[in-house]
Amino acid sequence: MKAKATLKQIALEFGVSISTVSKALSDSPEISEATKIKIQEYAALKNYKPNSIAKNLKNQRTNTIGVIIPNILNPFFAKVFSGIEKIALEKGYNVITGISNESFNKEQQVMDMLNNGTIDGFIVAIAEETQSLKEYKHFKDIINSGTPIVMFDRVADGINCDKVVVDDFDSAYDATTHLIKLGSKKIALLSTVNNLSVGKLRFEGYKKALTDAKMSIDEGLIVLETAIEDFDVKLQTLISSKKMDAVFALDEHSSTMTMRMALKQGIKIPQELNIIGFADGVWSRRLTPSLSTVSQHAPEIGAKAAELLIHKLNSKDEFYQPQTVVIKTELRKRESTRRL
Repeated sequence: MKAKATLKQIALEFGVSISTVSKALSDSPEISEATKIKIQEYAALKNYKPNSIAKNLKNQRTNTIGVIIPNILNPFFAKVFSGIEKIALEKGYNVITGISNESFNKEQQVMDMLNNGTIDGFIVAIAEETQSLKEYKHFKDIINSGTPIVMFDRVADGINCDKVVVDDFDSAYDATTHLIKLGSKKIALLSTVNNLSVGKLRFEGYKKALTDAKMSIDEGLIVLETAIEDFDVKLQTLISSKKMDAVFALDEHSSTMTMRMALKQGIKIPQELNIIGFADGVWSRRLTPSLSTVSQHAPEIGAKAAELLIHKLNSKDEFYQPQTVVIKTELRKRESTRRL
């Protein structure tokens, strides 16, 4: 492998100081044009690369963002990451990703490991276990150490940092109201995320829409279960009862399992059962029938989170006030809904 030249080797070659070589490579006006050209051409010939780590340490910046996501298999987080990366690259930042796997301990370990000078700031969606435990001290410690955090989607109200969220309550309210306007009288609510902040807000939006429409809230049409196996059993029982004429599913799993189980039992969608899911992966468009969904505009969430963090990193305002940005969702009407 071809060896890379160092500043010291280049300096010895030309009989100048290391400082002169550094200035020449940085195109400093303090060095004559002839000397700069000779040194720059030699450096290129010898495969010289500046030590970016040393340079960043000197500037006390790494130009690197740490992104902590709970689940690498969830298409929503993949889309958010694409939005983060797009803005980061445009602004000259690198991105390091950590996966918490919905674990409080893993989340804490990954963030502690990266908060050793590896990154300038974090963009985080809180792990499921962290929200269940309501254990947020590690976020406060990191912020107090001088490392800024931007939270997205799953956030903690007690943490004083920038946040990017969607209008979970309003979007659930609007989706439920849409089902009511289609003539649905018995609207089931299905969720495997009710232990998360987003799930709780969506549930409240559903209940408010029914209340405003003067419709009763039937506990027998509500399945809230975080354990997937238990959820599937309860969902199977509910679908077999054929008590509902519409479903509002608050996450990807509950959406797809409802479609699969209903079709397997010969229930016609949407003639006999309207379904709206709270997700918008590629699968929702490819299902037969295609699934009506609440789209969260995930790339926009990621882009806004990156913009907030980079703005915070470059701000010299000692009294910077964190803000919460709300991204509006969109109800995408497809084949799984129609007037009954």
